[in-house]
Amino acid sequence: MNPQCDPVHAKWAVSIVIVNWNTRNILRDCLDSIANQTTLPHEVIVVDNASTDGSTEMVRQEFPDVELIANTENRGFAAANNQGLKIATGDRLLLLNPDTIILDNAIDVMCAWLDAHPDVGCVGCQVFEDADTIQRTSFADPGPLNLALIEFGLYRMAPRNRLLGRPEYGDWDRNSERDVDVVSGMFMLVPRPVFEVVGLLDEAFFVYSEEADWCRRIRDAGWRCVFAPKARILHLEGGSKSTAQIKSRMYVQKQKSKTIYVRKHYGLTGEMATRAIFVSSALLRGLVFGVLGLWRSTPDRTARLRLAGAVIQYHLLGREPTT
Repeated sequence: MNPQCDPVHAKWAVSIVIVNWNTRNILRDCLDSIANQTTLPHEVIVVDNASTDGSTEMVRQEFPDVELIANTENRGFAAANNQGLKIATGDRLLLLNPDTIILDNAIDVMCAWLDAHPDVGCVGCQVFEDADTIQRTSFADPGPLNLALIEFGLYRMAPRNRLLGRPEYGDWDRNSERDVDVVSGMFMLVPRPVFEVVGLLDEAFFVYSEEADWCRRIRDAGWRCVFAPKARILHLEGGSKSTAQIKSRMYVQKQKSKTIYVRKHYGLTGEMATRAIFVSSALLRGLVFGVLGLWRSTPDRTARLRLAGAVIQYHLLGREPTT
């Protein structure tokens, strides 16, 4: 029994924990969809990370039955989810992103599926970016080899290849059920007995990689992590941003979290290999886009140089960008 997670007498069929930060309007749509598409007895817990857009006021006024935790500072994604998990009383625990819309009774359907598969410790459902596009959620363990395939762009050479596309399961269309290493964090449904054994999310991860770590611990404890396309949700922020829109701070934070993950699960040797991968990749990209920029500068190339410089400074000098 994990000492952080005392067993509770379940009051609800499922507890839904949503971490919010400045997404008032899409959070409203998410909460509406839960209310309209979920028939199981459920509780919704919104943990707000010091939003400045009126999110907390909206929840209080329009969704009085929602349990709201209003933080006075941004505590990060893992820590905020833990705040919700600590007070959740459901038989099942669902971590759900605020930029999602529940479709076709997805929570009810996935809870029923989970009940029929007692060997599963975490399950995710099908995710759509729009009416016709399935988002490629769930991915392989982010160890050094898979990180190298991504950082050096090898998986892009043949994304559908079983070997080169392995970090994101590129040979799989998300229309079939499959055991996965990592269930994507936008929809993670976990039985309470699993949670009571595995425990809370690791708060060393401010944002990114916390779901990989949680799934790794679930698998290490003997349960399967599964993608089951029995139900679907809509992910409103499913589209990718252009390189010019990516902030250096968040780009480096993603690499920082991946490095923490590798150090935790692959040791010091794995961490050093990962840092070498990130720095080598940044140097290579800096060289390529620096030369191309001499010929013709574009916002995308300028942004890639900026990101490469931020990565090198972080891994070699320990300097994290502030913007």
